[in-house]
Amino acid sequence: MRAARKTWKTYALGAAAVAALLSATACGPDGTDEGAASPAPSGTANATGSTRPSTPSPSDSPSDSAKPSATESAKPTATGSGGSGGDSKDNGKAPACGDQDLSIGTSYWAHDSGQHLLITATNVTDKPCTLYHYPFITFGQDVDSPLTPMESPAKAVATIGPKEKAYAGVKLFLGGEKTETYTSFGIAYQDPTTSNDGSPVDVALSKDVEFVTVGPNPSVTFWNLDRSEVEKFVFKAR
Repeated sequence: MRAARKTWKTYALGAAAVAALLSATACGPDGTDEGAASPAPSGTANATGSTRPSTPSPSDSPSDSAKPSATESAKPTATGSGGSGGDSKDNGKAPACGDQDLSIGTSYWAHDSGQHLLITATNVTDKPCTLYHYPFITFGQDVDSPLTPMESPAKAVATIGPKEKAYAGVKLFLGGEKTETYTSFGIAYQDPTTSNDGSPVDVALSKDVEFVTVGPNPSVTFWNLDRSEVEKFVFKAR
């Protein structure tokens, strides 16, 4: 439009010529005031305006903290509430030992005359297990009356890992008592998570022992990881 106005000032045309010129300009291909495209105001949308979705720039991508990672808390862990280790059934302790977890050995003390028996339990699995309280020991057919425990609470937690051992001692008889002879004994294990401790499993005495002589009031110590503690209690028992 500025170029059109300069032309009108340069040439002094007659009224008819001006009218003709204006009519021709209104119909021309370049357009007049009514048809020419004016500069877009600053708030007008254009090809790159805000009304058209823009291509995300690198700064628009999610930050690293918003991306899931291998260490997110939602990822299950080996120590979760479902998971087992410790043992979730007993506040993190290893589960109770059973017959299938143990190998049972028997022996006499070297300085003893056969009045006391040492029982050694070895964990034969690849996981830890716990021997609770004292073993249920029986001799002969009276499986419903296991030996009573001595006053010997364990000073060590009797949780044993693979290949580890725990001990219990049996006072078999006192001098002058009437006795009976056995070549095997029954043993069962306590499990505080169940009321059923199972029936005693018959265990043959080792070749070094062969047989035991049992009086009317035998008794047994608590399980212990320390053999010397077992020896202390079993030899002072009366």
